[in-house]
Amino acid sequence: MLLAIDIGNTNITMGVYDGDRLVFVSRLATDRSKTPDQYAVEFKQIFSLYDTPLDGFDAAAISSVVPELSSTISSAVEKITCCKPMVLGPGIKTGMNIMIDNPAQLGADLLAGCVGAAALYPLPCLVIDLGTASKISAVDRNGAFRGCAIAPGIGISLDALSAKTSQLPNISLKTPTHSIGRNTVDSMQSGTVFGYAAMIDGLCEKFENELGDTVAATVATGGLAKDLIKSCKRDIVYNGELVLYGLKVLYERNHK
Repeated sequence: MLLAIDIGNTNITMGVYDGDRLVFVSRLATDRSKTPDQYAVEFKQIFSLYDTPLDGFDAAAISSVVPELSSTISSAVEKITCCKPMVLGPGIKTGMNIMIDNPAQLGADLLAGCVGAAALYPLPCLVIDLGTASKISAVDRNGAFRGCAIAPGIGISLDALSAKTSQLPNISLKTPTHSIGRNTVDSMQSGTVFGYAAMIDGLCEKFENELGDTVAATVATGGLAKDLIKSCKRDIVYNGELVLYGLKVLYERNHK
């Protein structure tokens, strides 16, 4: 079995693949203060929860946008699975032409998500990742990564809105009934949900124009994507495990 782990700023997402079958997906909060042993204990508890034997692993792959946790998680994984994880970074064979100014700057999560999308969907493809940051990436018809747009995430924007104003409260994120809000909460939800949906539609249209090609698929991933894309005009497919699948593809490309 393959253990795939995506270390994000807010959550750590882990998935177990038995061949092509995704056995389970689990998420835990990112905590930069924990030691390898503490993470190892948490991982063991999760495997126990899903009745997954520790001796069944023969591979592991990690993507991380939290550099200070990369070695910590890697050590924890090696302790409990006896597998040295493949950590996305320089020297990894991606099978994807990265056409940006400095390919080394491309985030591991963006890379894994785009590799997964290119393997699963027709090209050209746009990949939307709505997590701590909101990211839209373009993969052209030749399977090359052409670049991306990065904006503050929905959660960050809401936190800043309530923290930097005197009269706007903290609110839960849900889709309002009307875009013209009649109270403070509805107005904030409208601006956030419909505002981000409009931003996604607008950026996707600009990406398509700059590619000079009709986009064949638009796929979204990330914790906030499933509900938000329902407010978009564009036809968007949701795949919550896109980054994990990309990690699986990348591991296979490097360990044929």
